[in-house]
Amino acid sequence: MQDTITTPRLLPEVEVERPRLYKVMLVNDDFTPRDFVTLVLKTEFRMGEERAKGVMMTAHQRGVCVVAVYTQEIAEEKATSATDAGRKRGYPLLFTTEPEE
Repeated sequence: MQDTITTPRLLPEVEVERPRLYKVMLVNDDFTPRDFVTLVLKTEFRMGEERAKGVMMTAHQRGVCVVAVYTQEIAEEKATSATDAGRKRGYPLLFTTEPEE
């Protein structure tokens, strides 16, 4: 019987990049009621009452406001779900996504 000595093979190091993050943006409109926007922010983005009102008012005053930052898939899912909540009620509520710089 022959003894063989094996040396462990080292795998090349793989550098893992962090996934690119995307901002979910609330776009202001003059038709969706403020209370409804606040409700959507609370339910879809799990915000407290005061934070949701602050985000809503920032979007109202500046035209747009960053709601949250997620990986691309989650950001798009949340933006679509929040926009759909407004559409179901007949409001032009709009959430968009864009890459974070």
